[in-house]
Formats: sequence, C-alpha cells, structure tokens
Amino acid sequence: MHSYDLPKVQLEIDAKAQLGEGALWHPTENKLYWVNIEGRSLHIYDPVTKTNRSLPVKDRIGTVVPVEKGGALVALQSGIHYINTATGALQFIKNPLPDPDIRFNDGKCDPSGRFWVGSMHLRFTTGVASLYCMDIRQNIRKVLDGVTVSNGIAWTKDKTTMYYVDSPLQRIDAFDYDDANGSVTNRRTVVTIAAGEGAPDGIALDTEGKIWAALWGANAVGRFDPLTGRQLTRIEVPAPNVSSCAFGGPELDTLYITTARGELSADQLAAFPLSGGVFSVKPGVKGIPAGFYKGIIEEQP
Repeated sequence: MHSYDLPKVQLEIDAKAQLGEGALWHPTENKLYWVNIEGRSLHIYDPVTKTNRSLPVKDRIGTVVPVEKGGALVALQSGIHYINTATGALQFIKNPLPDPDIRFNDGKCDPSGRFWVGSMHLRFTTGVASLYCMDIRQNIRKVLDGVTVSNGIAWTKDKTTMYYVDSPLQRIDAFDYDDANGSVTNRRTVVTIAAGEGAPDGIALDTEGKIWAALWGANAVGRFDPLTGRQLTRIEVPAPNVSSCAFGGPELDTLYITTARGELSADQLAAFPLSGGVFSVKPGVKGIPAGFYKGIIEEQP
C-alpha cells in the first residue's frame, strides 16, 4: 500500500479506558468482546446498535475468550474464572499464578479449544512471568518461563504455527505447534520491531498469513510478513498506546483496535483526547475467526 491508500480508523467507542485490551470478535454472537484491565471490567460491544455493555469483575482482567457452550473465560488477577455473560456471575476455576503481584495479561484459545494465557508482574519485573495453557479438562501447564510481559498469541489457519509476543523483547516469535497435544517447539524470531517503532502488543492474523500487531507507544497497528520480517502496512491510530486488535464484523473484514490512556501525560491526553477509545478500520483483508474454549464447565447454582 502507498501512504495515500491507507484507510483511516473510525472511533467506535469513546470509552476513555485506562487500559483497554483483549479485543476478540465473538464468532456466533457477532459482538466485540474487550476488557479494561485497570477498570476491572469486561465489555461486550454491538456495532450494529452501537451499544457497549459493561460487566464489572472484582480484579484486574487480562483477557477474555468465549466458551463453546456459552459464557466466557476471564483471566483475572485472582485466577481464571468462568463468567455468565447474561448475569455477570463469576465462578472460580484455577489460579496458577505464584505471586499476588503477578497478574494475567493477554491470551486466546488454540484451534483445539485450549486456553493459553500469559502473565506479567505489576512492576514489569524482568523474567518472572510465564505462559500457561489450560486444556479442556481444566488442567493447567506452564509452557514458557522467564517471560516479562506476555502478550499477543495466535495460531495459523493450518494449525502448524503459533506466534507469540513477549513485549520487551521487541519481536514476534514463532513456534512449531502440534494441534494434537498442544505442544510447541522450535522457537524462532520472525519479526523484529526497531527501537522507537513501538513495542509489539496484541496480535491478529489475516487469511493471507500476515500478522497485525498493535504497536504500544507508536500510535499504530502494523501488518508484518512473517516470512520476510518486513512491515507491509501501518495504520495510524489517534492514541499513542495501542494495545490489541481483532478482526470482526460478519465478514471478518473490520479490524477493531483497543487503546489505553492510563500512562499518558496531561500534554499527551490533550493532544490525543480519544486515547482509551476503541477504533475500527477496513484494512482490505479478512481475518481468521477466534477460537472457543471447548471444555465443559459445570455452572454452580
């Protein structure tokens, strides 16, 4: 794309979220799920009616994924919970986090319905966080240690590669992924983000196999080729701290983008008053549907 071809983002929700994150298009409800981590809330947005429903949760909320049988999983600072999205009722499942100052961050479901979710220390302590995987029987295993800020994660549509972001490393890594057992091997770097170009945060894949990455601190979402490492497209966003992106809409041809305002100075907020909003853009490609968690959760009365 030439610069004059780049589409412009539209404001969907003037949410003023302190830390908007976790964008996910629900494949059957046709609604956008997203979270406000520091606002301790899950949001469900209907772009047809332009209504944004907020469900309060009791702790910082890192991410949300839909459950195949209904409702969703939310990764709270106090552990993984099931949430009844009709009532907002929470039900505790498991908490593998070793320290109350470590919280969950980004996560998604793999093609076989396992829930992968990473963590980070509240003070960004280097190397103390992890990446976890919860299978459909609610068994949790630690997949990676030595993580600092676990962020975007996504799987290719042929189910052979997993992409993963530990933001301070300034790169997007790939793993060989075995869908049969959820194992990952052969970690390598496929995209490196130069200093000053933002830190990679949440990611999404399009049907052409390219990676879209939210670029925290750089007012942008970038499209990258994992085969060459090159940035192909840059979508400007009127907010410095861009946190996540997800393809949505009935045709999966709209890219929804979350942002944050909590770490901005007064001057930055004056310059970018829409920070913390949720934006959308038609990037000219379509995305891959989000995965459901396929485990059975017995709701408690």
